[in-house]
Amino acid sequence: MYRVCLILLAFATACAIAGFPSVLPTKGEVWPRPQMSLTSSTYMVIRPETFRFTTIGQDCDILKAALKRYIGIMFASYSSVELRSQPWRKDGLFRGYLDNVKVNLIAQCEELPHRNMDEQYEIKIDSPDAPLEGTIISHSVWGILRGLESFSHLLLPSGSAYVLNSTQIMDFPRFSFRGLMLDTARHFLPVSKLKENLDLMAMNKLNVFHWHLVDDQSFPYESAAFPNLSKLGSYSSNHVYSAEDVADVVEYARLRGIRVLPEFDTPGHTKSWGPGQPGLLTKCYTNSTPDGTFGPIDPTNDANYKFLQSFFTEVTHRFPDHYVHLGGDEVSFSCWESNPAITQFMAEHNITGNYSKLEEIYITKLLDIVANLPTKNGYLVWQEVFDNGVEVAKDTVVHVWKSSPLWKQEIDEVTSAGYQTVLSSCWYLNYISYGVDWHKYYECDPQEFNGTAAQQQLVLGGEACMWGEYVDRTNLISRTWPRASVVAEKLWSAAAHTADADAAAPRLEEHRCRLLGRGYDVEPLWPSFCPSDL
Repeated sequence: MYRVCLILLAFATACAIAGFPSVLPTKGEVWPRPQMSLTSSTYMVIRPETFRFTTIGQDCDILKAALKRYIGIMFASYSSVELRSQPWRKDGLFRGYLDNVKVNLIAQCEELPHRNMDEQYEIKIDSPDAPLEGTIISHSVWGILRGLESFSHLLLPSGSAYVLNSTQIMDFPRFSFRGLMLDTARHFLPVSKLKENLDLMAMNKLNVFHWHLVDDQSFPYESAAFPNLSKLGSYSSNHVYSAEDVADVVEYARLRGIRVLPEFDTPGHTKSWGPGQPGLLTKCYTNSTPDGTFGPIDPTNDANYKFLQSFFTEVTHRFPDHYVHLGGDEVSFSCWESNPAITQFMAEHNITGNYSKLEEIYITKLLDIVANLPTKNGYLVWQEVFDNGVEVAKDTVVHVWKSSPLWKQEIDEVTSAGYQTVLSSCWYLNYISYGVDWHKYYECDPQEFNGTAAQQQLVLGGEACMWGEYVDRTNLISRTWPRASVVAEKLWSAAAHTADADAAAPRLEEHRCRLLGRGYDVEPLWPSFCPSDL
């Protein structure tokens, strides 16, 4: 067994006295790691039956819902078996009972989470300037939400109560854009699973749900203006998100300080759009004869732009975030090349050779449409739009995803051109492998490229992606978490605090057990056990 322990230590922090888990978890550490935290060995005790939050500043529906929610989260985290097995007894470090934590929201609530929302917060538990008291302080409701989550991490079960050390935390995110993308086109994900994922995002302080709604395989988004899109493009009438479903998801996310960023990827990845919108897609030809297949949206058909204007007008009213993701990736030119009408269009407009010019024409018109909708939306595009030389507005956000070894060069080029960017290249969680694979996620930093200080500031953050070819409701949570937790810490915590993956391992093990204890089937990271396994 001694040799086994030595082998495990290649990935581990230490060996346990009873059994040999690969990593021993920390106790009461906050994930993601705060910017500044000071903890004493003295502690206070919380008794669930007497504990309450007291609002002493501003109040609103988001705050009321959060305080009620976190009472349930905090006191249902661990099994009763563990509580009974670790009876609490007073000792010389005991400072008193903490029956009330004051929640001080300094400024009025904002209604919607947004790109530049203030998420800074402060926690004081038995601090020198307020002994025997507990306070969570923030200028914004979004900061209060993040502070409540961190506060819940400090609690450790002991007997019929919870203990927490005397602690001071001052915290804020490193990046404003900390996202997770889910694909609901390859496999439909029930709203209940989307909500479960939103809960986990909030528990990891991620703040952007990038919803890749539709793709070639299916069109599960129900449009009031164009009902045939989902009627003819979804897998079935049961695999559709109604307007009520969308509103439900958006509201659920809002209450957790999470933006919902919808993506409708065009002109490629649109085969499912075709049955419900005749004339939208390009007819493909073989030997000058239509072969019955269809390619990307036809950029030469003026009627298509009228359709897109109506469609995105509806989309931007259903999704209140300022931004919409317009895709633009992986556009195959072969169908355009085969179509004689498109060839004629190119000749009439003196477009020679390069079919990427057609993509530029389409994307330029689409961006103009979206920018001039009544909601005046901003937009994200995948990096191919930039790579293909499409002229886009300076406030365009370029989403970098390709060539993980070459992403640093891509971000350098994008920011050199003055564009803001979001990185996903390192964080494709759907690429799985046997064994410990999260270290590579922890070692990627969006600002680790040879750019000027001004370029570095154009990096808004990053996003983990879970594409759905082999993921549905049965394995979404386990495959995504806690690997997405690693990305969350990289995007929240100071760069200096996330330089060592091995040092993060014990904290990650505790966080995984925390999420498991809260009832989420998050996958194990290595051979180990959690109290909530019982």
